[in-house]
Amino acid sequence: MKAKLHLLWLSIALLCLMPSAWAQTSPDAIESLSQFLKHTQSGRAQFSQVVMGPSKADQAPRRKTSSGTFEFQRPQQFRFTYQKPFVQAMVSDGQWLWLFDADLNQVTMRKQNQLLGQTPAAFISSSGDLKALQAEFNLKAEPDSEGLQWVRATPKQSDGAVQVIRVGLKLGAAGASTATNVPVLTVLEIVDGLGQTSRLNFQNFEANVKLPPETFQFKAPAGVQVIRP
Repeated sequence: MKAKLHLLWLSIALLCLMPSAWAQTSPDAIESLSQFLKHTQSGRAQFSQVVMGPSKADQAPRRKTSSGTFEFQRPQQFRFTYQKPFVQAMVSDGQWLWLFDADLNQVTMRKQNQLLGQTPAAFISSSGDLKALQAEFNLKAEPDSEGLQWVRATPKQSDGAVQVIRVGLKLGAAGASTATNVPVLTVLEIVDGLGQTSRLNFQNFEANVKLPPETFQFKAPAGVQVIRP
């Protein structure tokens, strides 16, 4: 599998110490994550992604960048569309997951419940129940940094594909929700089993938008090879 397709998988396979000195009116990071899950039922944003390989003594880490758009709707519907530097898409209707690579001229179909178990996608498109999330991940609040609140999530039964997920949330961002001070998903970091780090930065996040049903449906372009289970 090409490295760029592997990046797409890492992105989706795509939410979710010691107390910091926050203001008394600010919730802690775990509560912020709970509020995000509870009050944000759908959303869309642009994203930029940087993937860095593990550091080596004799060379600087390799960096690969990409960008695109992201939409989701609970429960478990989402679309990642990579636009630069190559065209790819990952689409889920809640039952099936389609992986499209324009360069390979190929679409792969998989049963969603066989792939998502303990992945970043669970944070983004889960039912909104923090307790259900805690059944899959050990969650820990980290100190504020970069103007964000952070939650560190470690899979309870990791298969080695994902070591750690870090979620950066921003309080009270414009357009986040009609509710006051509802957090917005701003950064998602994934460290895989090989030590490779993938960081997604979300911009122009719009919460609770009405998304048409076809957003989460995928129709293979003419002439594209479709690989079915």
